[in-house]
Amino acid sequence: MDANKNKERDEVFSQSVKAGKRTYFFDVKETKNGERYLTVTESKKCFDEAKGNFFYEKHKIFLYNEDMDKFVNGLQAAIHFIKTGEKLTVEDSAEETQAEEKDILDTINFDLF
Repeated sequence: MDANKNKERDEVFSQSVKAGKRTYFFDVKETKNGERYLTVTESKKCFDEAKGNFFYEKHKIFLYNEDMDKFVNGLQAAIHFIKTGEKLTVEDSAEETQAEEKDILDTINFDLF
C-alpha cells in the first residue's frame, strides 16, 4: 500500500498518446527533493506464439531537467530532417526553437492575465 502512495506522490503529470499498435506515456515525476523529470514509455502489444497469449513489450527512457534543452534540440533536428530532408545542427535547432518560442510569446495577449 505504501508503494502506491509513493507512486501517486511521485507522479505529478501523465499523458498517453495512442499511435497505431503503440502507446506512448509521458509521465512527469518528482524526486523526494522536489526535482521533476520525465519518463517516456513506449508500450507495444505483442503475441507470444509459444505460450499463445498477448503481452506488452515496454521500453522506457528517463530525461532529467539538466538534459531537456539538448534533448529537445536533438529531437527537433531529427524531426526537421524527416520532414524536409535538410540536416540541422543542434545549434540551428536551438535557434529555431527560440524563434518559435518568441513567435508564440508575441501572439499571447498578456493583458488578459
